Amino acid sequence: MKKLVLAIAFIGMGSFAMAQHTPTPQDKQARKVEMQQKHQERLDQMKKDLNLNDSQVAQIKDLHEKRKAEMKAEFEKHKEARQAKMEDMKAKRAQMDADMKKILTPDQYDKWQADRKAKMEQRKVAMKDRKMMKRSMNTAAPEAK
Repeated sequence: MKKLVLAIAFIGMGSFAMAQHTPTPQDKQARKVEMQQKHQERLDQMKKDLNLNDSQVAQIKDLHEKRKAEMKAEFEKHKEARQAKMEDMKAKRAQMDADMKKILTPDQYDKWQADRKAKMEQRKVAMKDRKMMKRSMNTAAPEAK
């Protein structure tokens, strides 16, 4: 009975993982346009709240663009180090997997693998839920004045 329930749970999680949406270029473009609109709305709100003139708004916009470019440069600068770290982590994970395979019986190893995959799926769902919760909190409640 336990095996049946476990098998059904894994099939359900597997189908859930396959059904996840992968962003298309149109989705990315729409997200970019949305972010630009939100940025402009924040600038407009700042202008209103702080009583800024057009020159100040332009300077703030330039400052934001400069900071964005700096952040992108920093991201690119550290890209190789991140890639190396990821490869190192993959190698360590593969080594642990090989060591566990030596220690465990085939049945124990299969059960360990299944448990590990189930926990990974739970973490993915939890992270997705947190991301959706955060996004809904940012858009659901308009600012009160």
